[in-house]
Amino acid sequence: MDQPSCYGERLDAAVALALGDFRNIVRKGTTVPYVTHLFAVMSLVGEYGGDEDQLIAAVLHDWLEDVPGARLEVLEARFGPRVAAFVAGLSDSVGHPKPPWRARKEHYLAHLRGAPPDLKLISAADKVHNCGSIRRDLAEVGPAVFGRFTGGREGTLWYYEALGEALSCEWPHPLAGRVVAEARALRQEAEGRLP
Repeated sequence: MDQPSCYGERLDAAVALALGDFRNIVRKGTTVPYVTHLFAVMSLVGEYGGDEDQLIAAVLHDWLEDVPGARLEVLEARFGPRVAAFVAGLSDSVGHPKPPWRARKEHYLAHLRGAPPDLKLISAADKVHNCGSIRRDLAEVGPAVFGRFTGGREGTLWYYEALGEALSCEWPHPLAGRVVAEARALRQEAEGRLP
């Protein structure tokens, strides 16, 4: 007996696009291929019940921000308006040059507070993985890890704590709770305390 597919060829195409367009991009301050982050986010979205559009948006969530020449209309044509809206809603800036860091992050936080749950799921998966990666790197390389980020130590700690609050706003989801917990642990570890 044939089993129904969990996803279709659109996800195959999104994964291929991510593999091609992020081929030469690494995580900040590391040699880790950036695509590992995209797959981790997609995996978390799937584990927490995301549908195919959410999986596609997860693997492409940084495409508009990080791929030169990336355009929203390309996503819409290839993957549909819902995926394009997700990716746009997950991007804190798509223009170049980017606005100042703090203003950009505050604008994104305000947007995220009122975002629908289906978008918050993808954002929370992204933030859980990012925060966990920073914690791992903090343990390995020490406080110098914060030099990788425009916000530095205090800006990065503020941002992840604010993300936990914004995601939790009217969305009592376990993944929002994981962002809060990761941000709290990051603060404690950055201050030299055990979580």
